Amino acid sequence: MSAKASINLKLVIKFNGMLIMILSAFMLFSASWSLYYSEHDALRATLVSTVITFGSGFAAWLSTKRHDHRNIGKKEGYLIVTLIYVSISFFGALPFYLSGYIPNFSDAFFESTSGIATTGATILTDIEALPKGLLFWRSMTHWLGGMGIIVLTLAILPILGVGGMQLFVAEVPGTTPSRLHPRITQTAKRLWGIYAGLTITLFVLLMLGGMDLFDSINHSFSTVATGGFSTKNDSIAGYSPFIQYTIVLFMILGATSFSLHYFVLKGRFDRVLKNEEFLFFLKLMGAFTLLFFVFLLFVNQAGLEYTFRKSLFQVVSIVTTTGFTTTDYMEWEGFLWFFLFLLMFTGGCIGSTAGGIKMIRVLVLLKNARLEFRRLLHPMAVIPVRVNKKSIPQEIIHNFLAFFLLYMILFMVGAASMTMFGMDFTSAIGASAATLGNIGPAIANVGPIDSYAGIPDPAKWILSFYMIMGRLEMFTVLLLLSPSFYKK
Repeated sequence: MSAKASINLKLVIKFNGMLIMILSAFMLFSASWSLYYSEHDALRATLVSTVITFGSGFAAWLSTKRHDHRNIGKKEGYLIVTLIYVSISFFGALPFYLSGYIPNFSDAFFESTSGIATTGATILTDIEALPKGLLFWRSMTHWLGGMGIIVLTLAILPILGVGGMQLFVAEVPGTTPSRLHPRITQTAKRLWGIYAGLTITLFVLLMLGGMDLFDSINHSFSTVATGGFSTKNDSIAGYSPFIQYTIVLFMILGATSFSLHYFVLKGRFDRVLKNEEFLFFLKLMGAFTLLFFVFLLFVNQAGLEYTFRKSLFQVVSIVTTTGFTTTDYMEWEGFLWFFLFLLMFTGGCIGSTAGGIKMIRVLVLLKNARLEFRRLLHPMAVIPVRVNKKSIPQEIIHNFLAFFLLYMILFMVGAASMTMFGMDFTSAIGASAATLGNIGPAIANVGPIDSYAGIPDPAKWILSFYMIMGRLEMFTVLLLLSPSFYKK
């Protein structure tokens, strides 16, 4: 590090160490399932992984123990957030790798990253062959990554006398991140309270619907986190209509801005009913569900309810970037593949657990494009873009345009990279879109009944990087690659 550098590396190391130690506690909890089911290999591997993870985190924290860590700058915040996702993906891979159930570390890292980034892409060809303890850890990585382990830790940091607004901004980027409470730590606690409440509610409903205890816990973690890891090879297809509709509802709730959940709890239903992003989110899913329903009903001539259910489930799963499936949509007409692929470039609401471009960006860019026609007719008029009856500043629109352009460039670079590793064109564009958008299953050879197992190892590392970039909305990660980031 040069003398001109302004980044406090000791601070970054300390926080990463603290977060890694917290990860080890959740890892130890997952070992209890291996103990309960007498899975000795998985138990031993998870316990060893826990020791390695805690020891590494403790060593990092101890090495900077006496360092003053009360002031966190923006640069430290971005570094901590990015590095912790990489670190947790690495340590999260250890139980898979050391147990021997995923003997290739590239595969283990890909699976772990997919969990932490709530993507749901998998290299497993037989999910049910995995021990229960590892399946639980797999789902747990989703749940931790859903709201963000950074936000989780912010609720604990006051005990250590640490404030962390910069971490929250880096972890939950948006238009103007609104704090639900003047103190960011209280905001984090309330967000996690809502998150845990949704998880528990879904767990109870799945149990009432006939799903067993273990599967209910795992699918609750994956659904609320909009992740998509299932404990079954056929995902959600083997469960009852009640369970499928329940999961649809909670995929939507997980992809809804958590600030709206907060307003509902406060009785401010008007804030929800008048929120343009949320209404656009529902209308988009409704329109495409109707399109799929009519087309599939006409072509397949199956039952009304069954056709509607599988149309609704697949549209919601893709838009919310969850990635659960109830059918092999690759058996549908290519006409519908195109629209499913198109939906991969939408995403849930800002401030939710979903990935993708996000509905607010899509909405603002569509409104801005429509207003360009009026501006051409009235070049002297000031015609702002309005959302929720408020004008969107021009710099925000420029930011959205830059984000969309960068997103499409990265998508094309990712697709081109995959073709260089031997993937066919359709599979390549699907893999790039599904990992960058944190969706998981894509199209062609990486579709709903296939996996990413056959992709070469270098390609898996690229897609793992894409999943982290998608989870942190690109700028957070790409800033670290800019030389100006390391200057005063």
